[in-house]
Amino acid sequence: MTITERREVRYGALVSVVTKADQGTGSLTEGIVQDILTRSYSHPRGIKVRLRDGRVGRVEKILNQNHYT
Repeated sequence: MTITERREVRYGALVSVVTKADQGTGSLTEGIVQDILTRSYSHPRGIKVRLRDGRVGRVEKILNQNHYT
């Protein structure tokens, strides 16, 4: 289930994203949200984020909303 509303994503949340390279396969990458890159309230293909390891992708699942340090 793709997360399409920006308000659902929190900085520091553990999420699964689909990176640009994995769009064809739908392979998910887990990471912690460092930056929310989508500026609009919503996006039909999902909210784009940058993970702490630098990878960028669209949020598919929110695994844990707690803030990680």
